[in-house]
Amino acid sequence: MKLIKATFGLVLLLFAAGTASASLPEFRELVKKASPAVVNISTVQHVQTRTNARPQFEMPDGEQIPEIFRHFFRIPPNGGDAPKRPAPQSLGSGFIISEDGYILTNHHVVDGADKVIVRLNDRRQLEAQVIGSDKRSDVALLKIDATDLPRVKVGNSDRSEVGEWVLAIGSPFGFDYSVTAGIISATDRSLANETYVPFIQTDVAINPGNSGGPLFNLDGEVIGINSQIYTRSGGFMGLSFAIPMNVAMEVAEQLKQDGHVNRGWLGVIIQEVSRDLAESFGLEKPEGALVAKVLPDSPAMAAGIKEGDIILSFNGHNIDRSGDLPHQVGRVKPEKDAEVGVIRGGKKKYITVTIGLLPDMTKPAKTAKNSVKPEVNRLNIQISELDDQLKERWSVGSGVVVRRVEEGAGADAGLMVGDVITMLNGVKINSVAQFAEAVSELPEKRAVPMRIVRRGSPVFIPLKLR
Repeated sequence: MKLIKATFGLVLLLFAAGTASASLPEFRELVKKASPAVVNISTVQHVQTRTNARPQFEMPDGEQIPEIFRHFFRIPPNGGDAPKRPAPQSLGSGFIISEDGYILTNHHVVDGADKVIVRLNDRRQLEAQVIGSDKRSDVALLKIDATDLPRVKVGNSDRSEVGEWVLAIGSPFGFDYSVTAGIISATDRSLANETYVPFIQTDVAINPGNSGGPLFNLDGEVIGINSQIYTRSGGFMGLSFAIPMNVAMEVAEQLKQDGHVNRGWLGVIIQEVSRDLAESFGLEKPEGALVAKVLPDSPAMAAGIKEGDIILSFNGHNIDRSGDLPHQVGRVKPEKDAEVGVIRGGKKKYITVTIGLLPDMTKPAKTAKNSVKPEVNRLNIQISELDDQLKERWSVGSGVVVRRVEEGAGADAGLMVGDVITMLNGVKINSVAQFAEAVSELPEKRAVPMRIVRRGSPVFIPLKLR
């Protein structure tokens, strides 16, 4: 009996192990089919140096090379003789998207290069032409003189889901065709200073040199370009971010046709809707992008979008967070119409906007001085009229200036000296008298929205009387 029980237990154990093994993804065939289209990217930069001085090799931010790997990059050891010619630096990866030699990689991989060298799977090294490079999306399009090349299968990144298995192929630290795998941790991720790319976040091990390489799904389709690493160690122990392939292909198409990228522009400054702000605007939950400022002569102003509007949808796409809006606006071609769904005064309405061209530069603000006698109001703050100098300095059309903040509702709301109050509970503020009247009509113990301009940046804050 004991022997039977032991045998039965062993069978169950083997069955469980087999079931667990069967549930894990299989990558071998995917790698065999996809890797021939992955390439290594090296660049040469001609640096002016003095006689007998060693050339300076500059790596992109975060691309540090341990001493034991230096021979892979042909960097002379300390005390060695400098080479007479600049040697190619292995900076990153790329992948072929067409049989006639078009290649995608990152902008930061080829930025500032005098020569770009592509090393193929069959060991050929070919000089590449940079067709175009876009800093905002971190996408670059290259072209090599070759035909009948293996190419990747481009997938639809909009169908990518959290928890999906993905695989990366690249050249970390110069080791060609290294493979790592993981899952998608998040989609539509907004990063600081990267407002026009809804990144795919993964836990795939990505190291310096993987930049520009492809991110595959289990169907062998490229759904992203590995672009950034968030880490404290300088290695893969952190978060990895990939540019969605749908975004990259749109950029590549414009680079191929025009050599540069034109992006849509709405012309608003937005902020996140917090729980308190949602309550103050009468929303059931925090969602959307709150319009803190409508820029002058912008498509938004021409269409009638107002400060205090909460944008909940754009061209049929829900705007759950403020960071979702730039992703959608940037993908619309200038001069095309878009439908914007907003909440205004508790009611939803739809506005048709003719999208403009995203400008490259903004006008710097001027500085000035101001001295106006302050007046006290019900919020226990001192305010003064907004003179022409402050209007020009902060590009503000109307409002009142906070001169002093005492303990009370104003302090609770986070008001600071120098803030310009431009709107209170939906009422546009043009004078101290108008502000005092608006304050006198505020409900007690219920949050209302207050729009301020702080050092030139507009923002809404929730205000609640005690």
